[in-house]
Amino acid sequence: MSNIKLGVEVTSAHGLFHRDKQNSCSPFVELKFDSQIFRTTTKPNDSNPVWNECFYFVVSDPSALSNRTLEAHVYSYQNESEAKPFLGKVRVNGTSFVPRSEAAPFNYPLEKRSVFSRARGELGLRVFITDDPSITPSVPTPVQESPRVYTPSPRKEPVKSIITAIANIASPDERTELKPKTRTFYNATPSVSQVPTTNFGVHEMRAAPMPPRVVQFNGPGPSSHQLPPDFSVKETSPVLGGGQVIGGRVVRGSKRPASGTYDLVEEMKFLFVRVVKARDLPTRDLTGSLDPYVEVKIGNFKGVTTHFVKHSDPEWNQVFAFARDNLQSSVLEIVVKDKDVLLDDYVGTVRFDLHEVRFRAPLDSPLAPEWYRLENKKREKKDCEIMLAVWEGTQADEAFGDAIFSDSLTSSDSSDIISANLRSKVYHSPRLWYLRVKIIEAQDVIIVGDKSRLPEAFVRIKVGNQMFKTNVSQRTIHPKWGQEFMFVVAEPFEDSMVISVEDHSAPNKDEPVGKAVIPLSAVTKRMDDKVFRPQWVHLEDSIADAMDAEKAKKVKFATRLHLAAVLDGGYHVLDESTYYSSDLRPTAKPLWKSEIGVLELGILNANVFHTTKNRDGKGTSDTYVVAKYGQKWVRSRTVISSLSPKYNEQYTWEVFDPATVLTICVFDNAHFTAGNGNSGRDQAIGKVRIRISTLQTGRVYTHTYPLLVLQPSGLKKRGEIHLAMRFTCTSLSGMMMKYTKPLLPKMHYIHAIPVNQQDFLRGQALHIVVARLGRSEPPLRREVVEYMTDSKSHLFSMRRSKANFYRFTTVFSGVVSVWKWMEHVCTWKTPVTTGLVHVLYTMLVMFPEMILPTVFLYMAVIGLWNYRFKPRFPPHMDTKLSFAESVNPDELDEEFDMFPTVRAPDVVKMRYDRLRIVAGKIQKVVGEIAAQGERVQALLSWRDPRATAIFVTFCFIIAMALYITPFKLVALLSGYHFMRHPKLRHRIPSVPFNFFRRLPSMDDSML
Repeated sequence: MSNIKLGVEVTSAHGLFHRDKQNSCSPFVELKFDSQIFRTTTKPNDSNPVWNECFYFVVSDPSALSNRTLEAHVYSYQNESEAKPFLGKVRVNGTSFVPRSEAAPFNYPLEKRSVFSRARGELGLRVFITDDPSITPSVPTPVQESPRVYTPSPRKEPVKSIITAIANIASPDERTELKPKTRTFYNATPSVSQVPTTNFGVHEMRAAPMPPRVVQFNGPGPSSHQLPPDFSVKETSPVLGGGQVIGGRVVRGSKRPASGTYDLVEEMKFLFVRVVKARDLPTRDLTGSLDPYVEVKIGNFKGVTTHFVKHSDPEWNQVFAFARDNLQSSVLEIVVKDKDVLLDDYVGTVRFDLHEVRFRAPLDSPLAPEWYRLENKKREKKDCEIMLAVWEGTQADEAFGDAIFSDSLTSSDSSDIISANLRSKVYHSPRLWYLRVKIIEAQDVIIVGDKSRLPEAFVRIKVGNQMFKTNVSQRTIHPKWGQEFMFVVAEPFEDSMVISVEDHSAPNKDEPVGKAVIPLSAVTKRMDDKVFRPQWVHLEDSIADAMDAEKAKKVKFATRLHLAAVLDGGYHVLDESTYYSSDLRPTAKPLWKSEIGVLELGILNANVFHTTKNRDGKGTSDTYVVAKYGQKWVRSRTVISSLSPKYNEQYTWEVFDPATVLTICVFDNAHFTAGNGNSGRDQAIGKVRIRISTLQTGRVYTHTYPLLVLQPSGLKKRGEIHLAMRFTCTSLSGMMMKYTKPLLPKMHYIHAIPVNQQDFLRGQALHIVVARLGRSEPPLRREVVEYMTDSKSHLFSMRRSKANFYRFTTVFSGVVSVWKWMEHVCTWKTPVTTGLVHVLYTMLVMFPEMILPTVFLYMAVIGLWNYRFKPRFPPHMDTKLSFAESVNPDELDEEFDMFPTVRAPDVVKMRYDRLRIVAGKIQKVVGEIAAQGERVQALLSWRDPRATAIFVTFCFIIAMALYITPFKLVALLSGYHFMRHPKLRHRIPSVPFNFFRRLPSMDDSML
């Protein structure tokens, strides 16, 4: 028998619903898990009870623990009635169970049992897993008479009503579980005293039979399996700025939103306070100086500006934003103080009645600040003044991006560094270019120290941190190489290309012969495959001489190097995987086409299930959201000390290609001074990827996405994020034509880059993007950029290999099914089917011109039939497809191992690394084969509605055309086209191939 036990500590409840005549309740809690039911003691007439009782359940099957659910039902005991009124329930999924050392108390909001039931308040639980043999499981015992257990009284009802009641009793919670719900988790302060080991409420425990199993029926759709409810995407119907979203449509209310274009987020009202400057402030110190700063206080919220040293006329120009719903006072106080060592001195105060503050619409001009005279503690006016502006607004206000928010105030001194790391920002990644350098030859390579010796010369080229060198030439003073190299550079071109000709004089000794420096800004740019002109460069003795422009103009006899360098703008520099790339445009702007649509994203809120740090004795998180599409990165503001942060920020991107992916990630901010959980690295909480081609035009998608993270300890659901998305097409013809164009710019096909070289260049491009974004303020850290771009997805993983093999077998399972069906036909297991196949085969032989029209018509009909089962929302991370649920610890340890490995001695290390490299290539090939098959399935699955519509229409047109065209003529023309002369062929892919490459695969659903 397993020694693993599930511990549940019932701490307290708050704000329970009053169910009796005394306007109170007598609550008790029933815990249900794995056919065991325990019950706490009853707290009479207490709507805020405190139990601090601990129970231990026996885990019968530890392997199925993640699929189990802990249920906590809160009831109210009534003496005069046999019923137990329902006060609310809590469901905790098994994926949220953590070891005892990591468990922290949480306040779970109580949910309704049905639409007509009433529930409110929170229930504090601490759920953990333990294998301590000294802990004895709680023993279920029969319930005593007080309090009495509710047993429904028998009533005479018709048979139909009895059957309906049985069905309702069998699965009341299962039906409500299928409805999408958004659960918010708050953290509670743990109890100071230790929980005793005695059995609490032992006389109120009872055993119950196993609850009914939830049966999920899967219809005949394209999906072969259904995700667990805890890992699924849930559709919601929130009330946003433009109205309530119901079924993807916005139902506008009678009230016109005040947020302007912010119609994909909930309207949040803020009280904005702009502290501009002050004048004629009095001196306070013995030295006759003043170190002023300002405190902005409303109730328990307080914002502090920076302080100036010895300045009587300071200028701050800082904005504070207080959420209007959280204000606990009707008076705004702006206090000017003098910074001192021991106790800050009071200077003066300005007070505002919040009922008199006016609302400013987002389209209005900024509110002009005014001068206000300060008052002393006796409410007497003083001669000193402060310039302020106070108004009410929404997140559409222009001051929203620069404001310091009330939920981001971390200390008594809101420094600029902390404030900058907490605000929302928009970033733009640098425009990347491929630098192509061809080293042709050199002349007069002479060794100064020994002119009689012929050199063994080679050339070293360095751009930034990238370095290449040519092969060592034979002994001659006029060496030739003819080698070509490619680098990745970024605008603005700050680096220079340093070229050095060196002599390989000894096995471990290289002596420089001459150097040359070429600024990247002076290199020629091209947008096609035209031959670029080479040039001769004179070499100098040092880099300083090579950078001297005046010295370079002098004509002299020196070593010369013949080379050609060009910036290729016809390529798209790959800095992320092409399977879920967010931009496919070439580097050169003249080659850019007009946009085909606009993508709008509303980041509503999030729920974090696992704390990342401790502050004030309780677990919490400081989260922010990063979204990336194209060259535009956005970062939301950081919400401090909240497990259910609300962002309500909206962003917009221009869409140039539907075969691109939007990436959204949630991180925990670890780069400010508040709290004691600063680990130095922002911790990833989860990721969401949305393919643009799966979005219908004009539809508003409002869903909660699970935040899944694969860790060395296994798959974890760390929270949920609530998003609203809308894709608006601005050019329908342009979008449809995109499906016929090559996926990448034509230079990738005319002058293709080898696969090995692409991987190296992708790593260099990612390094440049990380460096540039890290120089912003606030910076996007390396761990954020690497997690967003999946920089380590190319490394070997046994889990990914199994997943790709499973995808491969799934794609070709249809062929196996057809083969088995043909075996059944040949063996006459079903005589009727065999007879029909004989008749059909005879008709096709007699009329061969009916084969192709029938096939295309059949695929068109199948596509229309599958339209009923098209996905209602964009696909998300598939845990079963990714083999994330069944992976063992050894495979996870191998996946999260460093490269090269550090798990074994030198010989095993060498073999292990070699195996991983080979297996990584096999994994990539298998994944590519699976992707091609999944694109075939996507033709008729409506995963990409536009592509399926195009294909279905094409099938109908081809079917009609082939019905009236002789088959022999079609076969003849097809054969001639297939065997056409090479001069009649194009170097870029054909239209069918381009259309096929743009079809979505399941790569963007892989973890």
